[in-house]
Amino acid sequence: MSDQTSGNARQEPRIRVSNNGPYQVSGGAQLTTRTPVLDQHGDAVAWTEGPVHKSSATYVLCRCGQSRNKPFCDGSHQKVGFDGTCTADRAPSAARRKVYAGVGIVMTDDESLCAGYAFCDPHGSVWREIADTADPAVRKRVERQIADCPSGRLQYAKSANEPPVEISYPPTVATIPNGALWVLGGVPVETADGFTYEVRNRQLLCRCGASENKPFCDGSHRRVKFQAP
Repeated sequence: MSDQTSGNARQEPRIRVSNNGPYQVSGGAQLTTRTPVLDQHGDAVAWTEGPVHKSSATYVLCRCGQSRNKPFCDGSHQKVGFDGTCTADRAPSAARRKVYAGVGIVMTDDESLCAGYAFCDPHGSVWREIADTADPAVRKRVERQIADCPSGRLQYAKSANEPPVEISYPPTVATIPNGALWVLGGVPVETADGFTYEVRNRQLLCRCGASENKPFCDGSHRRVKFQAP
């Protein structure tokens, strides 16, 4: 089967962070919505997925938080003088990860990627639970909590010699209501100066414009009371 479409080679999904402007998504990554599910105690315990909004080859998403057509860009970044300078560490995540060894599981933590979605907090927090992973039920629960961490701050492997366990996702960009853009499926993120961040299966991009770890989310949408579907 040919990889040619209308005479052009098929592009792999990619996100380009424009200079003080929007995210330019290419290669056909689907656009959907994912919403955290809270239990009776208000703890985040799961995700629900909404319908696919767009699966076209390219689309442009707001990064300044001011568009009146969210999640899409309407040019507001130019009107507000948006400073979208990318400040995130460009080193691989492994250089920052702390290691927590349990029984049958090794958890790693890159705190710089935290966005505060708190799937790690129930049951006393994964950092405490890791000591009890000789219990298969606790170990399975910790694995689920880590897998639900949208930013990829937390990862786990079965042993120190094995690669991280990750759920397989199609290339996807998901809006989290009143929050970040959740990028799934190993979509590369490239800055305006041509640098490509380490490709990760789970990552959160800022769309409120206030993160101090751009282009990644640091939870500032809560501080600025960002509102968007």
